[in-house]
Amino acid sequence: MSSMEQDSARLHGEFKVVGGKLVVVDLEVRDGKLADVSLSGDFFLEPDDALADINAALEGLPEDTTGADIAAAVRANLPADAVMFGFSPEAVATAVRRALAKATGWTDHQWEIIGPTPLSTPMHVAMDEVLAEEVGAGKRNPTLRFWEWEAPSVVIGSFQSLRNEVDPQGAEKHGVTVVRRISGGGAMFMEHGNAITYSIYVPQSLVDGLSFAESYPFLDSWVMESLEKLGIKAWYQPLNDIATDQGKIGGAAQKRFGNGGMLHHVTMSYDIDADKMLEVLRIGKEKLSDKGTTSAKKRVDPLRRQTGLSREEIIATMMETFTARYGAVPAGITDEELELAKAKVAEKFGTPEWLNRVP
Repeated sequence: MSSMEQDSARLHGEFKVVGGKLVVVDLEVRDGKLADVSLSGDFFLEPDDALADINAALEGLPEDTTGADIAAAVRANLPADAVMFGFSPEAVATAVRRALAKATGWTDHQWEIIGPTPLSTPMHVAMDEVLAEEVGAGKRNPTLRFWEWEAPSVVIGSFQSLRNEVDPQGAEKHGVTVVRRISGGGAMFMEHGNAITYSIYVPQSLVDGLSFAESYPFLDSWVMESLEKLGIKAWYQPLNDIATDQGKIGGAAQKRFGNGGMLHHVTMSYDIDADKMLEVLRIGKEKLSDKGTTSAKKRVDPLRRQTGLSREEIIATMMETFTARYGAVPAGITDEELELAKAKVAEKFGTPEWLNRVP
């Protein structure tokens, strides 16, 4: 085989760890197995010869090895005293899977953005399921969608107890609509103009090889960049809280679908009425105990106070950052998607059976 033919058979994969280093893998596939594997990057690794141990762990693996099994092979072959700084066996696995075209990066996709669109709360949660399934089925490009609220609402997590989370008298007093979403996590209290909520619909190939904990900051790195532009230094508090040194500003949740689609959505506090929230939500002492605070009011520190900017200005900055970073184009919700969401509301999200699935 000529040198030119050898070069053409060489596969290349890269993965930038959020808050960490770049991991690069070059390899070939021979008879269905990884060969001539070479790991590189700007990471730190001790001892020095552990690099050869990682390459040896990858050599000869079947090309259809899962990300989890690749990471396990790397970990098993490292000496007990090895220290990986700025990367991990999972990061190596993601770079390998990308080289094999089993995993994708942000720039492998054409992204779309749907700006703030008013919908009823049941329609919002139904739309999340519709669009995630469409992305998984290849019927829609990966999409970022911003929510707009029509009425005061509480959205509880898929596995939360309705009676434990919501005070029915407080909800009735303030005209609050209560809806259960498809993702896990905690309850969210929203009114028109007081929160920033967005959903990202992606193929699971984008997070291939990442743990659940790693996928959260990975999918929201553009948000951290947006907030930094607004003068806010934010970070993830495992698993799914977004915080600053002044308190929690938001929370994220995810749902993965059998057809390969995935939903990741976030609600960030802009101008929460904390007194009203405490009348509507039942926030117990156990919930507060692991947050280092005795007051639910202190847990949420709205973006309005931290930035001094309007909600619209913050959303505009977020959309501009996402567009510049990933080449996204404007899009909208189709009539067909609206009809699909309406059907899901009638059959599922708007029914007492779904709302009370965990009483």
